[in-house]
Amino acid sequence: MDFGLAEMIKLYKNEVNPIIAEIKVYSPKHGDLLGKRDPIEIMEIYERCGVVGISYITAKEFKGDFELFRRICEGSNLPVLRKDFVMDKHEIEKTAEVEASAILLIARFLKDKTSEFVDYSLEHGLETLVEVHSIEDVAIAKQTKTTMIGINNRDITKLEKDDGSVCITEKLCNYLPNRVLRVSESGIRTIDDLRRALRVADAALIGTAFMVAEDVEKVVKEFVKR
Repeated sequence: MDFGLAEMIKLYKNEVNPIIAEIKVYSPKHGDLLGKRDPIEIMEIYERCGVVGISYITAKEFKGDFELFRRICEGSNLPVLRKDFVMDKHEIEKTAEVEASAILLIARFLKDKTSEFVDYSLEHGLETLVEVHSIEDVAIAKQTKTTMIGINNRDITKLEKDDGSVCITEKLCNYLPNRVLRVSESGIRTIDDLRRALRVADAALIGTAFMVAEDVEKVVKEFVKR
């Protein structure tokens, strides 16, 4: 992929609704989301629909598979984001080795190590999406060199079993510096949710709403179209 995730968001935010589409195989709240479908075919659907990036969760709590992540990185024409509970720098190295574009770093878990992990990721050629869910998380994220901050509308400590609300994005975006791109994550179920998020954020990360759709391509196109 010639462009990174941040650049893709900047390039297309005035033409489409910039969406990072997630290949989500399992949710602790909803259970199996993949069924008998091929995740690579879902990736190809996302690409046809004009999303700005692909996301995949490698965490075991979401039945993630690093080998599948590797295949997504090899096969996608878009920047690919790895989501996981990264607490070890070796995971950053692994992510860079498969030529991913970006990695999620959760401020709530990394705390005062967040800046160090951002720097290490950048040194390995990875963009960082530092995730926040509270004012305290924002204070941590603002001390880093990240170019993207993700506002998780759900509480990740509850493994997404809460419903989440775009009001978290609406609240926390007020405290984020102008130098960063703001990505609203999770809990975006409808186009109205998306519109609310994009009034204050630069992009949205959506997984479950796409994975549960009867016609994935139709729904993703509806969300992407401005």
